[in-house]
Amino acid sequence: MKKLKRYQYEKYAVLCNLAYSRVLKHTRYGFAPKGQRIVYNRFGQPMMRVLWKNDHDEVIVVIKGSHNPQDWLLNLHLWQRKAHCLKLNYSVHSGYLQQITQPSIAKQDHSPHPLNVYQALYNILQPLLENGKRVTFTGHSSGGAIACILADALEKQRAKSVKRVVTFGQPAFGGFMMKKQYSLSHKTYRICCDLDIVTFLPPLPGVYLHVGKQLWLYNGKIYENTPTLIRLGRSVASWVIRPFSYHLMSKYIRNKDFFDER
Repeated sequence: MKKLKRYQYEKYAVLCNLAYSRVLKHTRYGFAPKGQRIVYNRFGQPMMRVLWKNDHDEVIVVIKGSHNPQDWLLNLHLWQRKAHCLKLNYSVHSGYLQQITQPSIAKQDHSPHPLNVYQALYNILQPLLENGKRVTFTGHSSGGAIACILADALEKQRAKSVKRVVTFGQPAFGGFMMKKQYSLSHKTYRICCDLDIVTFLPPLPGVYLHVGKQLWLYNGKIYENTPTLIRLGRSVASWVIRPFSYHLMSKYIRNKDFFDER
């Protein structure tokens, strides 16, 4: 597995943050003037943004996490369903599958038979793939879980079309069969930050498992593939003792430059 470079991490993190904005002025970030397409959810709200540059082979699909009460309720659908509609031979989180298969309805679209989210996304990606581009999927929270599902579905339909998958604060989305058959583990980077409780969800050990390489941002360092129990234990312990940690001399030493400047 190749390393995720710092500039790549920062790029995807910024885009995931911007995905929650009502409008993303993509040209400010170097994308082509016509290098943005939006995939809408059933309410006509932006769910995904597809971004690209004309002179670069990478297309970036940015997926935001739950952003309405209905999606938050879908997160509670903890049972798993077969993802045959995506041509996957394993089961995934029912709520995430419902988000992927919901109708994609732009506000100006009055079609009586709208495409679902995956179909709308594939229609956008198909001509870009035919022009030699490859796709990076990135997302935050449930958007990260959906990114993994969509990436694997696309990769199984068009081999070598996915460049990488980078997620932030992602919950798990499938079980043992998913982990066994997921084809992009060597290209998937799952970034967790300190005690982000969502990264431990759903709270069903053994029923839900993670895939890819975990990068844990903790105490100013990056740890790779830290076991869940160790990560949870360290995080809870850190949270309990945090008020006392501010008494350490290291907290005072870090501020010495403040005095040196005066």
